[in-house]
Amino acid sequence: MNLKIFLTGCCLVLSTFNVVAADHNVEMKNGGKDGSMVFEPGVINVAVGDTVHFLPTDQMHNSESVTGLVPAGATMWKGEMNKKVSVTVDKEGVYVYKCTPHTALAMVGVIVAGKPTNLADIKKNAGTLSSKFVTNKDRLDKYLAQVK
Repeated sequence: MNLKIFLTGCCLVLSTFNVVAADHNVEMKNGGKDGSMVFEPGVINVAVGDTVHFLPTDQMHNSESVTGLVPAGATMWKGEMNKKVSVTVDKEGVYVYKCTPHTALAMVGVIVAGKPTNLADIKKNAGTLSSKFVTNKDRLDKYLAQVK
């Protein structure tokens, strides 16, 4: 009888550790609530271990992480044009990504995984990317201002 109680207790304890990662969708669009050439949503909050799916809602877009604008040691990604790309977030912090052919149009987005532990570094280094914008020059700054 004691073994039965012990095993039941173990099962209950182990079931509390059964965490399921979530899936999140980000659309790649020619136009949306933040203007032209956008990822929607532009800022997304996730947990480490969650997967973000970048969906080619409109054609001629991709999603690519930006060197120097992700957490140290995070896995980088570069999706193909017009293809869905799925990214499993593996480090806590802020990730900035872009659409390669539309970088000049400030087609960028932000993922916040857990706590924004690297936000100060991201803000410090974001100017390198923002300096390439021809339009929507303040889009990345506005997105980063939403990160708390």
